[in-house]
Amino acid sequence: MNSLTYFLSGVLVFLLPLFAGSTVATAAHHAFSFQPITEPLSTDTAEPVSPWKTGGRGAVNFNQVSFVNWAAGGENSYSVSGLVHLYANLRKGKATWNNTFDIGYGVIRQAELGARKADDRVELMSKFGYHAINRWYYSGMVNFRTQMDQGFNYSQDEPPLLISDLMSPGYLFTSVGMEYKSEDDNFHILISPFTGKTTFVFNDSLSDAGAFGVEPGDNVRQEFGGFTKVSWKREVWTNVHLTSRLDLFSNYLDNPQRIDVNLEVILMMKINQYLVTTLTTNLIYDHDIKITDRDGNTGPRTQFKEVLAIGLSYTF
Repeated sequence: MNSLTYFLSGVLVFLLPLFAGSTVATAAHHAFSFQPITEPLSTDTAEPVSPWKTGGRGAVNFNQVSFVNWAAGGENSYSVSGLVHLYANLRKGKATWNNTFDIGYGVIRQAELGARKADDRVELMSKFGYHAINRWYYSGMVNFRTQMDQGFNYSQDEPPLLISDLMSPGYLFTSVGMEYKSEDDNFHILISPFTGKTTFVFNDSLSDAGAFGVEPGDNVRQEFGGFTKVSWKREVWTNVHLTSRLDLFSNYLDNPQRIDVNLEVILMMKINQYLVTTLTTNLIYDHDIKITDRDGNTGPRTQFKEVLAIGLSYTF
């Protein structure tokens, strides 16, 4: 899988040289004296301020367990995961344009079970805002989410069952509404009464099974409803950062009381310049996603993922 990187910016530095010199002559009895006239040099060498703010963070996390003649028993295992986060934000006059790109992938291998996917995500978000009044902005947002690789449901008694793939599912949200931004820019809430949600299922076997809410045999499902997005970040202690995001969606056209929920909370603890410990939790509920439990019952379920990792991180 190839990571995507983009957004480069530059600044132009210039220096304005000045040169001054003249003489004033006075004559007395054919004798000359000279007095130089000087002008102060300009000290205006400030670089132009770019309206763009760009950067990102890359991280690689590791986990390894090994046993040799261990009386209590156990199985050797290791896992590795990587994450890249990029952003490019524009602020010019009353307009703002925020863009983020996240891509992550992880693998775990345990004894003879082989390598299995532990994490897989691709997300792109672009949001435009124009100042309305006080801390409120007119806002439009496009958000796309999917994964890169196949995912399976593993059972001891049956072969692995394919449950996800590239663009199966894929989600596209397009929203128009109002957004509130706090003065320190750490708290945002987007309220959109007009939101389109498109679900893609391009894998034929998943499409034929009607996975992720599409009609059996269809590759696309369209929904229209209301959307709310809340995000908050704060340094709770020195070098300890908490970030949370909550997405809520209600489909006006089909059981609007059933609200899709996507809650993500990330606690990042910085040990030194490059070493970081991260605790990530993700809770999802979507009534259209049917999940089969261990007892063989199929229906909507609350999904939960928790990842505790330590690894190398670089911010740029």
